[in-house]
Amino acid sequence: MITGMERLAAAINGQASDRIPVFCNMSDQGSRELGMSIEEYFSRGEYVAEAQLKMREKYGYDNLWSLFYVGKEAELLGCRKILFAKDGPPNVQDFVIKTYDDIHKLVVPENIAGHPAFQEELQCLRILKGEAGGKYPICAYVTASMTLPALLMGMEKWLELLLIGPVAVRDELLAKCSDFFRKEILAYREAGADILIYANAFGSTDFVPMRIFREVSVPWMEKDLNPGGTQGVVYYCGMARLTATIEEVFEKTGIGTYYLSPLDNIEQGKKIIAGRALCGGVINDIKLIDWSRDEIRNEVRRIIEAGMTGGRFLFGTGVMPYAIPEENIRTMLEAAYEFGRCKSQ
Repeated sequence: MITGMERLAAAINGQASDRIPVFCNMSDQGSRELGMSIEEYFSRGEYVAEAQLKMREKYGYDNLWSLFYVGKEAELLGCRKILFAKDGPPNVQDFVIKTYDDIHKLVVPENIAGHPAFQEELQCLRILKGEAGGKYPICAYVTASMTLPALLMGMEKWLELLLIGPVAVRDELLAKCSDFFRKEILAYREAGADILIYANAFGSTDFVPMRIFREVSVPWMEKDLNPGGTQGVVYYCGMARLTATIEEVFEKTGIGTYYLSPLDNIEQGKKIIAGRALCGGVINDIKLIDWSRDEIRNEVRRIIEAGMTGGRFLFGTGVMPYAIPEENIRTMLEAAYEFGRCKSQ
């Protein structure tokens, strides 16, 4: 039986396999799988690991997640209040940075792996590695230095500082965020994560003009990634478009996987990548809440037919809202397995 890791390796190397890799990014659904509230579910690494293993076995996709919720990174930097919803992802309730003075006071932990707020994620990774290591790629989510400030001070205040605020203060914050990123990605690598999702909404021209991307985003991406390299790194812009930036990101960083937005043109993205890297075609999974069976199958088929030519392609999901009916999840995945069968890849 072919494993998810074998499918991924084949796709990366442009080799034949039974089908393309299918990545399904389910997180909050784990609470429903175990019959728990979302707050209780995310309180223990063993719960998250158990649900990840159960959901992968139940649906048959090719990856596992160590991600709890994005606000976990803010907790590592001092956030003490997380808002837990009944039917959606937890979010930061109290920002660490309220004034520029708080930027000067911000302290990056020296040892991420030893931080109390990281222990449950480590436990989750240990269990996933023990149960499925080498069979299914284990994904970790790491927020880029350009995007992390939005979790620490809110999007509005970060945009104000980025675009019109004091440059020295902006760069002080980015330096601290990049320091944190490098320590965090190292901790995930040492704990056994195979895939590292480099989440950088500010690496998309949907968020910043091309001038800011080139003058600010790219240099900080290089500072984030150059010290540890880009092995296993996936470029992801938070569901924002990235075809306009792929070429420059590839030239400056050498990242080997690009997770396109549902808004990107897949053929264009693959043309830019030109076989030099793996390309992910991503469904707009918010629409899975209401789409009919036929609509789901037609969209999955469109994505896969657009991306499979030439190989080095995977099918993926984005945010996978809690409200998606289980029947629609199954329909999407079964269609991906059917249409993703490899003929010439």
